[in-house]
Amino acid sequence: MTDSSSKAVVKLNADRQKSLLRHHPWVFSKAIQSVTGDPKNGEPVTIVDDKENFLAYGLYSPRSQIRVRALSFDENTKISEELIHDRIVQANQLRARVFARGNDGVRLVSSEGDLLPGLIADKYNEYIVISISSCGMEYYKDVIVSTLHELYPECSIYERSDTKSRTKEGLEEHKGVILGKEPEDTIYVKEEGQVYIPVDIKNGHKTGAYLDQRLSRIKVGSLSKNASVLNCFSYTGGFGLWALKGGASKIENVDVSEHALNAAKTGVAFNHLDPGRCKFLKKDVFAYLREQVEKGTKYDLVVLDPPKFAESAANLKKACRGYQDINRLGLMLVKKGGHLLTFSCSGLVDPALFQKIVADAALDAKVDGRVVGTLRQDEDHVVSLPCPETFYLKGLDIAVM
Repeated sequence: MTDSSSKAVVKLNADRQKSLLRHHPWVFSKAIQSVTGDPKNGEPVTIVDDKENFLAYGLYSPRSQIRVRALSFDENTKISEELIHDRIVQANQLRARVFARGNDGVRLVSSEGDLLPGLIADKYNEYIVISISSCGMEYYKDVIVSTLHELYPECSIYERSDTKSRTKEGLEEHKGVILGKEPEDTIYVKEEGQVYIPVDIKNGHKTGAYLDQRLSRIKVGSLSKNASVLNCFSYTGGFGLWALKGGASKIENVDVSEHALNAAKTGVAFNHLDPGRCKFLKKDVFAYLREQVEKGTKYDLVVLDPPKFAESAANLKKACRGYQDINRLGLMLVKKGGHLLTFSCSGLVDPALFQKIVADAALDAKVDGRVVGTLRQDEDHVVSLPCPETFYLKGLDIAVM
């Protein structure tokens, strides 16, 4: 493996160096005073301050607002294939406890959390799915694939680099088999040694499943004994499967995707659970919640796991209104003594803001709720200390009084 560090240098403005000094990995275009050496897409660069003192080594992206993503803050540790290889190996070692819990679906690499910005790698049974969203990781794609194959030679590797963020990097979308065999339309992945979650690698959301919600699915199982459960934005029904496993008396899975709901139905059969306790409703969630409020319907447990409402700072206010509205409706549907489990996966909505939004929703709903638990992404979705954006999934377990 070779040292591929470039002689290109990115100099920052005097007032835009604090985040790098704190080892936050993002350098935005407006922070840059000059670029010398004509770096190409994804190439390594040296980042210096306005007095040309070393700050970090990073990977260059000429079209992105995040112009450089820093990988090393040690002047003696240059960016190389060996560094990328070692980071993937280290990330894999961190996942030992998650595998040991009886999980066959595990995030192996979690982008900035594992100091590999723009790289996601998820393992589902004998498949590894990679998603590359930055020029820098695209530049090192060959070593990424070879390292994952070295660690898991029995696994096929499939690519789901088909996200909108690729266009911001000037990258084309890629999707398909890199090594090995084509996955089936739906596979079933063991979670905590108890429940098999349906995963659609080829056409599902993200890399096929939401592994980050594993801990919260377990929580739903613990709250579901003899409970009526409303599972909103149900996707392939993971929360619903854990609710059935936990003894729910009935469960309504609501999603706009018929494809996802069909996968959820197969998950019930695969886990040998009772389909008579399930409904699968192809509905707009906001509209369905309003319908149920008008009918006076009540549930023991309501789960709200919406998609990311805040895609950028520009639409944060609109996103907050959306979160408040959906939580107001959700709270109005919970019986006294029941629970609302509510989530935000928007990194721009921090835990304090999210709690304020839900508190305002409770006031609007005229509901007395108490936070009896907080929820978050599982440990394979690693959080970087200097990059708080990596802590993106937050949830509240609210008891309605």
